[in-house]
Amino acid sequence: MKKIASSTALCLALALLTTPAMARPVTITTKMKSYGGDGAYLAIYLTDAAGAYRRTLWVSGRKTRYWSHLSNWYRATRGSPPGVDAITGASAGSGRTLTVTVDLADALIDAGYQIRVDSAVEDDADRPAEVIAPLAANGRRRATAGRGFVQSLTYDF
Repeated sequence: MKKIASSTALCLALALLTTPAMARPVTITTKMKSYGGDGAYLAIYLTDAAGAYRRTLWVSGRKTRYWSHLSNWYRATRGSPPGVDAITGASAGSGRTLTVTVDLADALIDAGYQIRVDSAVEDDADRPAEVIAPLAANGRRRATAGRGFVQSLTYDF
């Protein structure tokens, strides 16, 4: 009986050590440029290799009437992505840094997926696909420059 219990415990321990992780936390840091004006609304979302929308990761700015200015994201989600209420926060201010952590499946890394950011500031231009960062292991901690209000986006896992 002792051998069976020992063998079972050893098998369980080996199974737990060799089972690959299904998902991991990914921390996304968006550094804003210093600009004049109100806080920016940002949609941070995931697209596949063909650029098709897959999932909303974060939305900065809770006033839904302004979400239409995040045009690529808004068009892809038809303005009401499922579960978006749980992943919203205040707008991102000039010169500030926004950091969010999301769980992403390991299978998405190095599979052609991209993290994208649309941005908009009241009384200023809207910037669809302002940042496009490939989700890849060799892209960790590397800054991807924005083309408008976002200075850079980095991610780590």
